[in-house]
Amino acid sequence: MPSIPLIIGHRGASRDAPENTLASFRLAFAQGADGIEADFRLTRDGRIVCLHDAGASRTAGSDLEVAEATLADLQRLDAGSWKGGEWRDERIPTLAQVLETLPAGKRLFIELKCGTEILPPLAADLARAGVPAERIRFLAFDHLLVAALKKRLPDHRACWLCDYRWRGGWHPSAGEVLSRLDEIGADGLASRDRAILDASLVGGVRERGLEIHVWTVDSARDAKRLCDLGVDSIMTNRPGWLRRALELPQERA
Repeated sequence: MPSIPLIIGHRGASRDAPENTLASFRLAFAQGADGIEADFRLTRDGRIVCLHDAGASRTAGSDLEVAEATLADLQRLDAGSWKGGEWRDERIPTLAQVLETLPAGKRLFIELKCGTEILPPLAADLARAGVPAERIRFLAFDHLLVAALKKRLPDHRACWLCDYRWRGGWHPSAGEVLSRLDEIGADGLASRDRAILDASLVGGVRERGLEIHVWTVDSARDAKRLCDLGVDSIMTNRPGWLRRALELPQERA
């Protein structure tokens, strides 16, 4: 029998609403998402904000760079109008705001887009929010950051993000992926949905007792294949649509 994966809103319900905003996260939950995935960076004044890109030009029409800006600078920006007039005046939220608005029982996948300098304020925000550790997953492409997360916040689960390139074979290879997971003590793999992600690779992850999460899946056919593989979660820009397409129940414990 296929598994029933968690449906995670990638940057919220980002097909319909401006990505990485509280409006997008609220919409994802209203559509029945089991959790959300969001991207976080550190400002010049040491605050953690929710933004995918290094700068605000694409989603807020500003040349500000997160690492060189203050929180006040960034929160003056309109991060919603680019998606439509109904989203005007949506702001770039902080991690603290996202944690505060996380509904009971829902998951938050925190993708870290900078280095280990984010760890002290990250630990502080999590301690203040009091969200149970089992509801949080850390994601990072930087394998050294994953290892550092496991040392700094050992009660939380951290997964290595992996994309692949085809150059006469997949790079990294399945064997290299599994070796890297062993090396850094990750709790799981957060994999892009590529052909390399097959029963053999998933089996290798499972043999290690690890989780597997997959991004970004907006096709019902692809999602059904992942259900058959038995993945733990599917990240999608269309959480409501995908839940209906897979005929999944609207609520999960």
